[in-house]
Amino acid sequence: MTKVLKPRNAAERKQRLATILRRLDKDYLDAECALHHESAWQLLAATILSAQCTDVRVNMVTPGLFQKLPTVHDMANVPKEALEREIQSTGFYRNKAKSLIGAAKAILADHGGEVPDEMDDLLKLPGVARKTANVVLGVWFKKAVGVVVDTHVLRISGRLDLTKQTDPKKIEQDLIKILPRERWIGYSHQIIHHGRKVCVARKPRCAECGLEDLCYSKDKTN
Repeated sequence: MTKVLKPRNAAERKQRLATILRRLDKDYLDAECALHHESAWQLLAATILSAQCTDVRVNMVTPGLFQKLPTVHDMANVPKEALEREIQSTGFYRNKAKSLIGAAKAILADHGGEVPDEMDDLLKLPGVARKTANVVLGVWFKKAVGVVVDTHVLRISGRLDLTKQTDPKKIEQDLIKILPRERWIGYSHQIIHHGRKVCVARKPRCAECGLEDLCYSKDKTN
């Protein structure tokens, strides 16, 4: 395991971050959202379902769900119990069903059936917090409004000492301050892929990590 010294000043921190981003590009240049979707609504619904659930599980559920309920109008009018049965395997299915139906109804009532492309409007939809809104804005609308902070981004940004915060909102603000705006969307995709493949929660595979010689986390393994 490489012994890594912490950067001593702002210039060294900036250089280290640039190297981290360059290495991420090398390993995960084509990283993109793992949730399968064909529309803004499908992405929104899939992201709501992904709370406390793996993307793999969500991708198993959504094909059948979207085949039975292909439009926002269909989702807004489905009986809650029927929707719960469709999404039960994603966990917390009662709350998720309530959020999906509520979001669909709000989109019909307030946005003409189209998913809004503004943060403030998205945050007013049931079941939508900043993470979900950032996913929809970044992935579908290509708008870099913020940084998606999921469990992987939270864990690895901390391990890389890019933030000392533990609250997702504060982590997002720290990342916004140091990341170039053109990296706000891609950074999260790359870190999520890195977290699934290498920098896992328990016993990270540091020997396989392209960032190992830049990382001085106490979680490093031999």
